[in-house]
Amino acid sequence: MLLTVLSCSPALAVDTLRVLAWPGYVSHGAIRSFEARHNVNVEVTTVTSDDELWEQGSRNGGTDFDVIALNTVELRRFVDKKLVAPLQVRNIPNTRKQLPRFRRLTAIPGLSRDGDIYAIPFTYSAMGLIYNRKLVAEAPTSMNAMWDPRYRGKVLAYNGSSHSFSFTALSLGFRDPFNLNDAQFRQVLNRLIALRSNVLKFYSQPEEVVDLFRENDVALIYGNYGEQQIKLLRAAGADIGYVIPDEGALVWLDCWAIASNTSTTGNRSLAEAWINHMLTPNVSGELTEEQGLANTLRNTQNKATRGSDKLVWLEPVEDVQKRTTYWERIMSGAAPRPR
Repeated sequence: MLLTVLSCSPALAVDTLRVLAWPGYVSHGAIRSFEARHNVNVEVTTVTSDDELWEQGSRNGGTDFDVIALNTVELRRFVDKKLVAPLQVRNIPNTRKQLPRFRRLTAIPGLSRDGDIYAIPFTYSAMGLIYNRKLVAEAPTSMNAMWDPRYRGKVLAYNGSSHSFSFTALSLGFRDPFNLNDAQFRQVLNRLIALRSNVLKFYSQPEEVVDLFRENDVALIYGNYGEQQIKLLRAAGADIGYVIPDEGALVWLDCWAIASNTSTTGNRSLAEAWINHMLTPNVSGELTEEQGLANTLRNTQNKATRGSDKLVWLEPVEDVQKRTTYWERIMSGAAPRPR
């Protein structure tokens, strides 16, 4: 399990805010400015998959963190288990600076439950297909290119259970990649097992992809981190293209939520201040300028995805644990077969 903890600690810190987030979401500058303003210590733990996010965020009854960055589907799991608390949006005034579509919180699936709001949108991206222009003569039109025998040992795929099952279901033409029946599940599982022969490595972090691209002949990359990976690769001099496949691309919307235990530890106001801080123009702008990710304050979406009718927003899946179990077996090389 890969965890990274970032901490910038003033000598006179009187409290600690514990943040669970994704790579690149929180810069050292954002930490330092928040610590200086609130005279606190900020500890940021990063995760690299939804499976890891759930494991860390739900451990010890969700008491290990105060504020969490998670997508709308994972948010529902946290709400179901009462691991996150309803928000007082009025205490996060920078939400008024967000684009109108992100201010309509009740209209965004997964953010509300029984009249309560549980998270504030922060960033989003499509999980399209990245290709190496030097090895791929024409831009691929389908995710099925990842299975093309010409690219054996030249594909980078993401080490994540639910997303892998869902994008593979899309590649097979299933209309609902999030709710697979038994027959569809078997087809997807066999397809993922077959993918192993083409995959050079199942990566976890966006920076890892840059290193692998430099050191190997990588033809195709499943872009789980979307525009963040495009930014990092191009900054490293990679000659790449990016496409939304004909069968569609999954899209995630990551949000900030406050852990339920935060209300009892006295850190609720600090957690609200953190979310507000992350929605300042400087911090959100830094996310876009340094990481390439869209923010919710201005239109920064990649031209390849802007206005596309092929974007498939994440939804809850039929059985999270089943997908996780079989994915772990695939990764171990056990070649599992469902009954």
